[in-house]
Amino acid sequence: MSIKKKFGGKVRIRVCGVCIVDEQILMVKHRGLGERGILWIPPGGGVEYGSSLDQNLIREFKEETGLEIKVTKFLFIHEYLMPPIHAIELFYEVKRLAGKIITGYDPEFTTSDQIIEQVKYMSFEELNKTHPYEKHQIFGHCRSINQLLNLSGYFKFENNSIK
Repeated sequence: MSIKKKFGGKVRIRVCGVCIVDEQILMVKHRGLGERGILWIPPGGGVEYGSSLDQNLIREFKEETGLEIKVTKFLFIHEYLMPPIHAIELFYEVKRLAGKIITGYDPEFTTSDQIIEQVKYMSFEELNKTHPYEKHQIFGHCRSINQLLNLSGYFKFENNSIK
């Protein structure tokens, strides 16, 4: 099932976690997203009814990365709007508590349709060298960890991140 079929035509609320270790940010590489068919984004995903935002983010981190985290600070909101996809993304700073990084899964997709390809820590130098269409829009507008962690408010950056 494609991203457009799964999430198109409705507003989706997502939680995303910024996990920094040794001056690097944890990123997840997704296939089927982006102008070039890949998109690096911080771990996160859809909010499920009946669970708090913190609980959702903790669950998403475990599914996608294998890590146990603590949600520490709300950072900013990003609105993604490129019909048929519309998402409100709530970004939080998180701290790693335990676990070993794995390339996880997205339970909203079948085994044969998985979109997660890789999970790794990336330096901002590496992110800055990554093509704008291959990384979340926020990384085209902040060039360092300090800039990222000091963002606050509402943002609506645009690029063609959904094919």
